[in-house]
Amino acid sequence: MSEKSRDEIWEEWRELVNMQPKELEEWLDTEESKSVGDSDGSESTGHQSGRKIVKIKNTNKDNLSDDQWDHMTEVVGYIKRHCSQGGPKDDVEKSTWRYSLMNWGHDPIKDDGCA
Repeated sequence: MSEKSRDEIWEEWRELVNMQPKELEEWLDTEESKSVGDSDGSESTGHQSGRKIVKIKNTNKDNLSDDQWDHMTEVVGYIKRHCSQGGPKDDVEKSTWRYSLMNWGHDPIKDDGCA
């Protein structure tokens, strides 16, 4: 399988990361955001990712670093995998499934959900 071009990554990123920087920053400050994800007792992987996503979204496409492009690829993969698992049948709004996706910049109850 060949690697995706940066144009392909960019398009998927723009489609899947549907939270704006300020919205994501405010979310990351909540207890709900901090309550989900894998961690070793410190900040969860998803929470760390959310902070990186805010920086990426505040960076001009032409100024993104190789590390940021790599993270964008990781984020797109995570969102696709998590969405393919499907969410809970009831109370999606307050589910850990949604909270985890939101830490990665995707709110599944916005727009088309898990596109």
